[in-house]
Amino acid sequence: MSLERALGLANDAAGAAYPNPTVGAVVVAAGAVVGEGVTEAYGGRHGEIVALAAAAGRARGATLYVTMEPCAHHGRTPPCADAIVAAGISRVVVGCLDPNPEAAGGVERLRQAGLEVEIEDSFEARHQNEAWRTWKALARPLVTYKVAMTLDGRVTVPGARWVTGEASRRLVHELRAASDAVAVGMGTVRADAPRLDARDVPVVRQPRRLAFGSGPLPAGSGLELRQAPLLDELAALAAEGVQSLLLEGGPTLATAFLEAGLVDKLLLFVAPTLSGDGPRFLGEISASMQLSRLSARPVGGDVLLEAYLREP
Repeated sequence: MSLERALGLANDAAGAAYPNPTVGAVVVAAGAVVGEGVTEAYGGRHGEIVALAAAAGRARGATLYVTMEPCAHHGRTPPCADAIVAAGISRVVVGCLDPNPEAAGGVERLRQAGLEVEIEDSFEARHQNEAWRTWKALARPLVTYKVAMTLDGRVTVPGARWVTGEASRRLVHELRAASDAVAVGMGTVRADAPRLDARDVPVVRQPRRLAFGSGPLPAGSGLELRQAPLLDELAALAAEGVQSLLLEGGPTLATAFLEAGLVDKLLLFVAPTLSGDGPRFLGEISASMQLSRLSARPVGGDVLLEAYLREP
């Protein structure tokens, strides 16, 4: 239950520590929570340190539940692993390991100091910081392919402006607001002149708006043209701090990303409509692809299907 509490703290503070990951931590002594915390804004204390400070002397002999492996390096703050040992914690339950090679090793350091350490490898813990984890582990952004489609797999409906309903379209704007970058292909640019910004939803920062393909861009599009090979462009974006990319392009761009093995996650907004005509949401792919963590939920009158090609 205490790991669930730590996960809840991290969920409630999602994005608050950007561009760092958000980590929740709970200190339990004699069956009672004596301290809890979550990572502060960039440059501030990590969740473990906040929780230990709240627990003070009651941390000695207690159990620490933390959503991600405590760091073992000295960055903007000292190593959390050292602070945990110094506080007298006797047992640590870790939600997931740290994929950052510069910061990993906290579990080993704790065990060397004589602490009991359990690793849960919780999908929820990994999911909470999935963009950051991909950015650190693969040196590229997490790529999510989002598409609105009919039940027969079409991305247009004859005579209609929209494929999906208002609730789905609002959720797409929320997804944009939560992404570092949004991208389409040049075919979509020429056909739809998309804005790709987040509108009518709370926005901390607007995403970068990208177009993949051969230019030129139409005058006044406001998009960034990315013409190099896809992996090179993703590496360049990662070097510029882009951790998450929402791919909204048509089937040509989506198929190119999939064939290159560069899509991590699918979000399929399926409308209760049979189109009967128009392009399909995906082109021909050379081999089958196994998905994991498939889920479905209603969004207004539509259904959102979510699945992973590569888990975080």
